[in-house]
Amino acid sequence: MGYAAPRWLPGGNLQTIWAALYARRFNGPAPVYRRERWNTPDGDFIDVDFVDASAPGPRPLLVLFHGLEGSSRSHYAEAFATFAAERGMAFAVPHFRGCSGELNLAPRAYHSGDYEEIDWILRRMRERQALHGGGPVLAAGVSLGGNALLRWACEAGDTAHASVAAVASVCAPLDLAAGGEAIGRGFNRLVYTRMFLATMKPKALAKLAQFPGLFDRERLMAARDLYTFDDVFTAPLHGFRNTDDYWARGSSKPHLSAIRVPALVVNALNDPFIPAGSLPGPGEVGRHVTLWQPAHGGHVGFPLGAPPGHVRGMPESVGSWLGQFA
Repeated sequence: MGYAAPRWLPGGNLQTIWAALYARRFNGPAPVYRRERWNTPDGDFIDVDFVDASAPGPRPLLVLFHGLEGSSRSHYAEAFATFAAERGMAFAVPHFRGCSGELNLAPRAYHSGDYEEIDWILRRMRERQALHGGGPVLAAGVSLGGNALLRWACEAGDTAHASVAAVASVCAPLDLAAGGEAIGRGFNRLVYTRMFLATMKPKALAKLAQFPGLFDRERLMAARDLYTFDDVFTAPLHGFRNTDDYWARGSSKPHLSAIRVPALVVNALNDPFIPAGSLPGPGEVGRHVTLWQPAHGGHVGFPLGAPPGHVRGMPESVGSWLGQFA
């Protein structure tokens, strides 16, 4: 990915924040989604937002897994939806549990290493495509969703081909401990951590109201960083001993050599959340993995153009890379 940041947007924080809040995501009207509710094997549900392909016949389906507290209305999701529509692809955003605007039913929520959920979703997407003409499934994941998707590809190994033709991750925290430490200090702690906790804590409290005694309310309310939040909520609810166990077992970086489908891994070197030194080098991934590590872009930013700029470039680059395997 040959990306060069606009001169008027210097630095990883500006490239991150401006892209999310102000940059254009699409030309013309916003994507119009059609929502399906899927019942999960454990008696819960997820909501999946679709944009159907405009052309008949076997068309590729691009599945996008969103980031922490993201949705089909995140800036990158709407930009990917626009790319897919322009290429005649079908597009889908499966919402992680609790991220579609409605509280889910089970005690579990979602996490960065949630490869079992990814596996179930991608299998069902593949079955759905078989019923709709048999076009290939291409999967992309952003930030948390990118790590979870790669973690799935690592676990799936040779069987991944049965579900997808190729996968891509964008700005995924491949080393969760390094990313967690970075977001927990300085400016990141003041801005990004506070932003995430502002939505994560109320959701956790709603879950506690559903299931009294599920976790320690006082510890959760006292949490000022993601490490503590994960220690109280995310880790124990998903079968991990504590945050350290979750971050170690959930990270995709140690397993990237196990991937057996074409995989693109995109990380900007100036991402405020993800230290450049924690990113894998070519010798740490298998032959199926392509690394793109541009100097600039921020965290899921990659804005382009004159003010106010747009965020269409990254989905076009990533989507075109995936499209060659369709």
